[in-house]
Amino acid sequence: MKRIITLFVFILLIQNARAQSKSGANSKSVTVSGKQIAITLTPLKNCWVYIGSYYGKGKALVDSAYLNDKSTGLFKGNKLVGGVYFIVSPKMTIQFEFLIDSKQQFSIVGDTLQKEKVLITGSQDNDLFKNYLIFSSERGKVMQEQEAAYHQSKTNADSTKYKNLIMQGDKDLQAYREDLVKKHPNSLLAMLFNTMKRPTAPAVLIVKGKPDSLYPYRFVKDHFWDDVVFNDDRLLRTPFFEAKLDDYFKYYVSPEPDSLIDEVKYILLSARTGKEIFPYLLTKFTNKYISPEFMGQDKVFLYLFENFYAKGDTVLLNAASKKTITERAYSLMANQLGLPSAPLDLTDTLGKNISLYGIKAPFTVVAFWDPNCGHCKEEIPRLDSMYRAKWKALGVAVYAVNIYENELVAWKKFISEKNLQNWYHVYQTKAARAAEEKAGQPSYKQLYDVFKTPTLYLLDKDKRIIAKQLSIQQFDDLIATKLKPKS
Repeated sequence: MKRIITLFVFILLIQNARAQSKSGANSKSVTVSGKQIAITLTPLKNCWVYIGSYYGKGKALVDSAYLNDKSTGLFKGNKLVGGVYFIVSPKMTIQFEFLIDSKQQFSIVGDTLQKEKVLITGSQDNDLFKNYLIFSSERGKVMQEQEAAYHQSKTNADSTKYKNLIMQGDKDLQAYREDLVKKHPNSLLAMLFNTMKRPTAPAVLIVKGKPDSLYPYRFVKDHFWDDVVFNDDRLLRTPFFEAKLDDYFKYYVSPEPDSLIDEVKYILLSARTGKEIFPYLLTKFTNKYISPEFMGQDKVFLYLFENFYAKGDTVLLNAASKKTITERAYSLMANQLGLPSAPLDLTDTLGKNISLYGIKAPFTVVAFWDPNCGHCKEEIPRLDSMYRAKWKALGVAVYAVNIYENELVAWKKFISEKNLQNWYHVYQTKAARAAEEKAGQPSYKQLYDVFKTPTLYLLDKDKRIIAKQLSIQQFDDLIATKLKPKS
């Protein structure tokens, strides 16, 4: 089930952008302490142009200016958060990029027909940026020629020659960036270079005569975020920070929930004082782990709920998002991997009470299903086929719960027609449900997160949760793995 969390802070961001636009268009006086960016953009006349910015993986318009019949206009008003910005034409096409940092009084002269010749004066960061673009463009053209020559090489000597030239070109670019960071450590461009850079994996380390094959991996992981300050809101106004963050979690962080929690905790606590980046990252991680890619990673979402939202960060949410997050958290608390499963004392087809914890078996599959559900009509017989073929002989028990007490006739008919024998077929009576509600107890649907059918769990002999929401084949593979003798 996909859920989208809408941050109140994001709504404020849009409102502020609109206010900024009105300020730039209607203000009669220049706010010297704020933003004052003059623009001339030929051949455009008598039209609106815009400043846009990166925002995570997206883009947003943040201000506007009206160009007169001389192609000139003025962006003015409150200062913008520093980062990589761009000018956008009336047809919503990006013209060129530029930098905005603390000093926001400068001028831009450009031509939509010669975008590469934009001239920015009064901004040291943009001077540095322009020089870097010139250097990287020239170096890039040479490297492209060398790349083409490398692929056309007819001898090993030529291949080696051009490969070394390409590698040297990369080193020259890196050296340029490192030199700029040393000379201008407080510049926006230095911050951008620090955010962009990724460690180069070193050679395998020899320890006591034996190669440490994991050393290159550990080195890159340990230095991946060198010189990056997570509470810097400017990170959001770059086109590469979030992509780097995604790569870090994909390639350098174990998918095991506790490892993910350690990383998420470090990043969020480091970003805590960031006005925009903290809620952005909290929302990003919430959306990622509220419906995770891998089993068990919903534990990360519970960590976020218990350590952030439940401690006051719900003020960042609108009412609907707050309700979604809270309800989802309470639906996951009782069914985390490794926890004892919630007790189930339900009624079978003959009216007899059957307790889940009364079943003695090395493994128990708990299946919540609906006899009228189309997917259940396919999956439940498949479950029975696996049970007959392998699981029955292994002593695996199946505790199958019909989730609708109004469907008793259809339920019993399906059991009979599909010959689902030797299972524990149970349901909750209306009286039992009413008593549960009167006592204020959570329902089994909440305790087992049953909001779709079929929902499957695998329990061990002590009824602890081994797995959930996997395919039948994955359950079988896990049972086989658990039964393998330990070497």
